[in-house]
Amino acid sequence: MSDDSIFVNRRNYYLPSKPFAVICYDGFDPSYLADAAIRGISPRLSAMAEQGFCASVHSAMPSFTNPNNVSIVCGAPPRVHGISGNYWYDRATGEEVMMTDAGPLGAPTILAGLAEAGVKVAAVTAKDKLRKALAAGLAGEGLPGIAFSAEKASTSTRAEHGIAGAEIQAGQPVPDQYSPELSLFVLDAGLRLLRSGRAQVLYLSLSDFVQHAHAPGAPESDAFIRAVDDRVGALIDAGATVGIVADHGMTDLSLADGSPNILYLGDRLDARYGAGQTRVICPITDPFVRHHGALGGFVRVHILGDLEHDEVRAFLSRLPGVELALSREEMCRRFDQPMEREGDVAVIAGKGVALGTHEGAHALGELAGARLRSHGSLAERNVPFLVSQPLNAMYRRKAATEQLHNYDIFDFVLNGTRSEGN
Repeated sequence: MSDDSIFVNRRNYYLPSKPFAVICYDGFDPSYLADAAIRGISPRLSAMAEQGFCASVHSAMPSFTNPNNVSIVCGAPPRVHGISGNYWYDRATGEEVMMTDAGPLGAPTILAGLAEAGVKVAAVTAKDKLRKALAAGLAGEGLPGIAFSAEKASTSTRAEHGIAGAEIQAGQPVPDQYSPELSLFVLDAGLRLLRSGRAQVLYLSLSDFVQHAHAPGAPESDAFIRAVDDRVGALIDAGATVGIVADHGMTDLSLADGSPNILYLGDRLDARYGAGQTRVICPITDPFVRHHGALGGFVRVHILGDLEHDEVRAFLSRLPGVELALSREEMCRRFDQPMEREGDVAVIAGKGVALGTHEGAHALGELAGARLRSHGSLAERNVPFLVSQPLNAMYRRKAATEQLHNYDIFDFVLNGTRSEGN
């Protein structure tokens, strides 16, 4: 490490000499980018792909919002920082816990490292469930950065968030949490922070409300991607180098008649082994029930009774709709998960299949879209990765020879666009 760089989670990051913005475009499946490019409705994103850098990369697993956002700001997989879902089962207490209530991160963030080095940093997220994680070491009492959510913008304070609600809103109302405007508020707030000199590095995390409700090519999807494209262009025009990744893709999990295609693992396990012998945890669970009804392509099974773990795993692996049923150790080895928050069996659905607990336990009547669209499996692991500036020779070689992940984005934006003579 030198005076012009920081070292975070085994990576070196150069301090910026110009503005940078990293956008987590929540739920931005590659199909949205391809569809928009073909029909010419996202000119600034297309220009990033043509003039800068564009690739399809892997998200962290499971392909959910919280583990991926935290992986992105840490530049490392869940094994390093400890966040492996939105929701999990605490083995020690026997309680189910939301991520925001689970205690501190197990690793520092790049955002906090930059702020400590004197860089003006702001993290703006659509969903408040992420704000505490993004603010770790960045914003709060005695810390120099800014971190707030669009969802709770009006109640932000200088002491906790680094900025007051009135400054954030700038006369705008706080959007409904189930609206595309929630994400656009994030981008607009980030642009104001950049233009006013309040931030030199931005992390802007959007909501996937539109992608959960609407497929590529739908009028609502088109309107949203056009609006995001305009704001990405404004950030670039304001002098920022922009990086864009997604936390996960999005898949239609409905049958031909429009009904959700759900495999209720809790019911299957109860029928096989008896009630109370196992507990199925859906790590996608969060307060945004209209997005997905706590249904996705990945669940964790905890064995509470005196059952043979491998027999349970084998039973689950034979169920139609299951792509993989992995032991705790195998899941952690293959997908860089933290052991302490993994189930006894991790179950990954096949493409187009949702995994649930028990019939009647999920809020299907509250879904925003006509069809269930969600994520969590390997089918949603491939995501777009764009940088608005060309890469230097070292990072072009890296992109050509290594499997990239969405959590490589800060490395590519801060280091990969840096002139090799510097």
